[in-house]
Amino acid sequence: MMYPHLFQEVKLGLKNLVLHGLRSLLTMLGMVFGVGSVIAMLAVGEGANQEALEQIRLLGSNNIIIHSAKPINEENKAKGRTFLSIYGLLYEDEHTIGDTFASVDRTVPVKIIRKEGRVGKRSQELRVVGTTPAWFELVRRPMVAGRPLLSRDMIKKANVVVLSESAAKKILAAGKTIGQKVRIGGSYYVVAGIVRNLASTGKTIKPLDQEMDGYIPITSMREHFGDVVVKRTAGSRLREKVELHQVIIQVRDINEVEAVARGISTMLGHFHKNADYRVEVPLALLRQAEATKRTFNIVLGSIAAISLLVGGIGIMNIMLASVTERTREIGIRRAIGAKRRQIITQFLIETAVLSSCGGLIGIAMGLFIPWLITLFAGLPTVVTTMSLVLSIGISLAVGIIFGLYPASRAAHLDPIQALRHE
Repeated sequence: MMYPHLFQEVKLGLKNLVLHGLRSLLTMLGMVFGVGSVIAMLAVGEGANQEALEQIRLLGSNNIIIHSAKPINEENKAKGRTFLSIYGLLYEDEHTIGDTFASVDRTVPVKIIRKEGRVGKRSQELRVVGTTPAWFELVRRPMVAGRPLLSRDMIKKANVVVLSESAAKKILAAGKTIGQKVRIGGSYYVVAGIVRNLASTGKTIKPLDQEMDGYIPITSMREHFGDVVVKRTAGSRLREKVELHQVIIQVRDINEVEAVARGISTMLGHFHKNADYRVEVPLALLRQAEATKRTFNIVLGSIAAISLLVGGIGIMNIMLASVTERTREIGIRRAIGAKRRQIITQFLIETAVLSSCGGLIGIAMGLFIPWLITLFAGLPTVVTTMSLVLSIGISLAVGIIFGLYPASRAAHLDPIQALRHE
């Protein structure tokens, strides 16, 4: 028996809102902008965080990356034009790490120099990476053509190169790709394959590969280029000896990654008194980024919630004014037998309709704004289902909560006094 009465009350509530269409629309604007801002701000935050998390995942959650780093005293020597600067990781470090830690599955040495790559009249500065075939297994990038480095290339010290896709487009002739000879430094290298690279432009975290890469066997690099690199600057020439620029370490169990990283850092500290290395743990960065994401979402959600609070105050203000305007109507309804709960239901229906309609329009706005941000600013945005459900749920809750006081005030009006109201 309750449903027919409820339907009549919904109908009456909607009728009262339509009679004051402009006022109802203006009241809904607070909810529209509140819900729209919640969705848009969470979409921007989620997009930025997912991009950062993806960059970290690409480094490998099971991996530990150790970088050579020039210590401060070597920087000061460089300013003084020292003859030879020696720092960084050693070949022995890589072997010691693999032999010492049982949890280490494999290690990959990386040596980096910059040389010009030339094919005929086409040339491009390359980041030449001397490494092993395991690099392509730990830093997973799809092969566009040809093959990666193989064990036989290492043994034979073969003059083969795997170019990144961007580098191949720059220096290879339009026709032939695999089998083409590229001059790097004073030697010619046969292109064995082309690998897709992850562009580092605009990334907050640098990936292990770059746009203009050429990968050669580390045995060939030692044979042709040695360990000493000459850097020429204005008025000076600096020679640096760095055996390895990176060592990538894969740990079998993800739960042991951080413990192994601490152990490696302690071990290297005994052999490298100048602290000429830096340990990077993608897993730790991943956890830190996830924690930052949660904090970021809470901050954004709190800011957007203020807009919803303002919208709720607007609804309460209008409903209190409506109670004053409809005092005589409430008195008549109470005089002919309407119960207090029916008066409360009527006003709550009106506030729920105001807030839910505002919430739906706000959702449309919240979907449109991230699309505009991505289109014109190029920032990634991700609208999650949770943000949509949360927004409409909050808008309904705000409408009901802020409508309770006006509804209760209307229901508790004295019928006789209400009938006398002019």
